[in-house]
Amino acid sequence: MQYRKDKYGRPLSVLGYGCMRFTRKGGGIDIDKAEKELMAAYRSGVNYYDTAYLYPGSEAALGEILERNGIRDKVCIATKLPQYLVQRTAAFDRFFDEECRRLRTGYIDYYLMHQFTDFTQWEKLKALGILEWIAAKKQSGAIRNIGFSYHGNTGPFLKILEDYDWDFCQIQYNYLDETTQAGVEGLRAAAAKGIPVVIMEPLRGGKLVNLLPTGAKKAIASHPRGWTAAQWGLRWLYNQPEVTVVLSGMNSLEMVEENVKTAAEAGVGDFTESDFTLIDRIRQEIRKTEKVGCTGCRYCMPCPQGVDIPGAFRCYNAMYAESKSAGRFQYAQTVGMTREPAFATQCIECGKCEKHCPQGIPIREKLKEADRALRPLPYRIGIAVVRKYMFRKRQPKEKLS
Repeated sequence: MQYRKDKYGRPLSVLGYGCMRFTRKGGGIDIDKAEKELMAAYRSGVNYYDTAYLYPGSEAALGEILERNGIRDKVCIATKLPQYLVQRTAAFDRFFDEECRRLRTGYIDYYLMHQFTDFTQWEKLKALGILEWIAAKKQSGAIRNIGFSYHGNTGPFLKILEDYDWDFCQIQYNYLDETTQAGVEGLRAAAAKGIPVVIMEPLRGGKLVNLLPTGAKKAIASHPRGWTAAQWGLRWLYNQPEVTVVLSGMNSLEMVEENVKTAAEAGVGDFTESDFTLIDRIRQEIRKTEKVGCTGCRYCMPCPQGVDIPGAFRCYNAMYAESKSAGRFQYAQTVGMTREPAFATQCIECGKCEKHCPQGIPIREKLKEADRALRPLPYRIGIAVVRKYMFRKRQPKEKLS
């Protein structure tokens, strides 16, 4: 196993264990199977284990496994405050204490604000007293490092990054998301500030392995490296010095073995010109299945009406490259859950975007098409309900006890 350092010099395994995808059995987590897989990773040097309040049964399973094997103090636990559920100051302690009970621990090594998509979510937490709460928890040792996970666009990510002295952050990043979400710009901005970056969805939930087009699979099989699709995705990440930990939701011993082997061998600067060419070929094969030839260059932005043009097209393409539900969920998450809505229906057809598009995309026409596909009536209703809950008037700040 190889290690890269956190902000304070502590070594973290470059492969982290994502605990969201433990195998389920009879309505719950198959704890014995999960234990075998997790302990195989531990014996191979994995020391970073990521879970969250809303991963069903995950925190409790992780806590039980670590206690059973007496290794709590030998590993790092990362879990998350469900900030989207917080409406009152008292909720900070309520959620944190419950997580500690589930995890059977008195402290959390890496604690994240879960799933920011917009700067206003951080502002809401500050208004409720999160800064004082974090300071108290860090002083007591209950929280060792504080960070946030992110699923929005680059601009708000950079704003959140600059607004506080974070210890680490977590972003979705892979060779398809190089210019979307926080993207490579966000990755490098964090690294420039000395903030370690943990990577989630390095293989898009397995889609960059199981749902690759035939042309991409053939290109991988014929390459002299002999790497699997998973190895290509992980090695592309490990090649970048700004990446600290790459999370993998491992739920088989074979997956653990392969990912550990990759983490032990891959390093910064290992990629050759031929390797980058192969990644480009894979991207091209995936894009053949896309509905809009948008590269995410963002020359069309900013839209005067606030429409997230590349975001809409990325999610529209995901409906066909991955699945309809995946594209629609991504759209709801990254476009629909910002305080200022960014929907395609806000377009007034001014045409400014089309003048700047290097791909010559008929953006106005394609935006209408994308919105119809991404927001059928049930999704429109669901997004409206969630937005009403998320952005309702916040309660007055309470005193910290």
